Amino acid sequence: MKLHVIACSVMTREISLVAATCENTLHLHFMEQELHNQPDELRKVLQAEIDSIEAAAGRPGAVRDESADAIVLAYGLCSNAICGVRSRYYPVVAPRAHDCVTLIVGSRERYQEYFDRHPGTYWYTPGWIEQTPIPGKERVERTRAQYVERYGEENADYLMDMEQEWLRVYDRCAYVAWPELHRDEYRSATRDSAAYLEWEYDEMVGDDGLLRRILNGEWDTVDVLVVPPGETIEPSYDRSIIESTD
Repeated sequence: MKLHVIACSVMTREISLVAATCENTLHLHFMEQELHNQPDELRKVLQAEIDSIEAAAGRPGAVRDESADAIVLAYGLCSNAICGVRSRYYPVVAPRAHDCVTLIVGSRERYQEYFDRHPGTYWYTPGWIEQTPIPGKERVERTRAQYVERYGEENADYLMDMEQEWLRVYDRCAYVAWPELHRDEYRSATRDSAAYLEWEYDEMVGDDGLLRRILNGEWDTVDVLVVPPGETIEPSYDRSIIESTD
């Protein structure tokens, strides 16, 4: 089986690790992480990437190109960024997940069980730690310095209060990584953030099972949605998370 895999760059290490031993032929497409901050823009970029894949395969045209069997969208719902995305010619395969952490945790059930016990969890993964300004001392100090430079001390204090508002729903830092990708520095960064933010610290050993099944083409599972050509991904507003609609 030949698959195109579209994923966020924060999943580069995990996807590359699984791809190295995957039984299928994979074409990997990594999108910039910063697009998560603009879900509408991310949606446009994902659709453009799908359109580009179709065009490169000799599209447009009604005859299906057998050189590729499906497009794997290795994204969670991600603030509805994947909603409305479709392929005219290929099935689109996506995990039933709110975000990519489910792919690192290993299953929707395992993620949901943890969330039910600890709803105020902010997850720290190797990719997020490497590629994003994770919540913590460094991020706060850098952001405040930028505000002071642009708007002055008094306005900076007000803007920082607004900036930190979204963090108030969290009370726990959870570090999760696959054993092959764990580094002590990742754990230390998460512990430091928890101490600075005065949150609880926890960690979980990740599991590559869900991502490996998806890339191996094992899609007959409750954790995976297969969207037929021409249909779109939409939120289901229940524990199945996403569904397809024409």
